[in-house]
Amino acid sequence: MDFVKSIAVAASGLRAQAGRMRVLSENIAYADSTAQAPGQDPYRRRIPTFVSQLDRALDARTVALGPVRNDQSQFTSKYQHGHPAADAQGYVKYPNVNGLVEMTDMREAQRSYEANVNVIGATRRMLARTLDILRG
Repeated sequence: MDFVKSIAVAASGLRAQAGRMRVLSENIAYADSTAQAPGQDPYRRRIPTFVSQLDRALDARTVALGPVRNDQSQFTSKYQHGHPAADAQGYVKYPNVNGLVEMTDMREAQRSYEANVNVIGATRRMLARTLDILRG
């Protein structure tokens, strides 16, 4: 077993999931925002993606945060006559962010992050045990 490869692959997973959590946090932060002016679009939900990469130095496949794409689904509109961002009919556009979806994705990212931390910990323990055996 190659300990360095195991740790490098798990570390790439940590970085990718941390990036995913940053994007999801941004979505949550802007969930209740509106456009700056009537007729403008509000914040558009962003969707993180992942890409597989070959680390030639380790001869191992790793993962990285890929391009972050904009969700093209429709914005929600609420009737709020008098709101600074209301259109001529009195409707205000809100971001296409669903808090429940974002929190579910965040929890999944957190669990994936924790799984990668556990892989690194287990690999370190195996490496330490191997060194103990070689010394003894």
